[in-house]
Amino acid sequence: MRVIAGTHKGRILRAPKGLTTRPTADRVREALFSRLASLGAIEGVGVLDAFAGTGTLGIEAISRGAARATFVENEKAALQALRGNLDSLRITDTTQVVAKDMFALAHRGSLPGAPFALLFLDPPYRIDKSEVRGLVASLVQSGVLMMGAIVVWEHSADRSALWPEMVSELGSKCYGDTAVSIGIYEDEEGA
Repeated sequence: MRVIAGTHKGRILRAPKGLTTRPTADRVREALFSRLASLGAIEGVGVLDAFAGTGTLGIEAISRGAARATFVENEKAALQALRGNLDSLRITDTTQVVAKDMFALAHRGSLPGAPFALLFLDPPYRIDKSEVRGLVASLVQSGVLMMGAIVVWEHSADRSALWPEMVSELGSKCYGDTAVSIGIYEDEEGA
């Protein structure tokens, strides 16, 4: 696994052994970030990488010009790999790691680095999509996401994303058993 493009292009990223952490594949990240670049959703923005795992999505965003990234992860082996990746890339000055449960943080309504313009969601596939929808709604209602924020949800290809009413879907694409859905947080009038 490597950084696809930007200032850290080609750098190797570590991941823990086993099946607990599921890093986003290189080809999926390449297609996703091409889409995000076409939306102007990366350069200079604050990023929240929820269920960050090893941090591949947030790291790729930093490499491509995001201003800062907050990573939320609570699994021990993934946290160790994430912190190692940030240290080896020397990007700890523009990143922050929060070692807590994402659902608890969303309901509490406060996250360091907020508000964010780009949210990556890569929860374990076993989590019900209605719970993820509730998490996104909580992040919106608490002001963690700014108006116009782009939300990227990686999920199992056999299930579709379930967006809260304030998020409009911009499209979804399948890559084998993985799907990536992209939405935008807008007010009810579609701002």
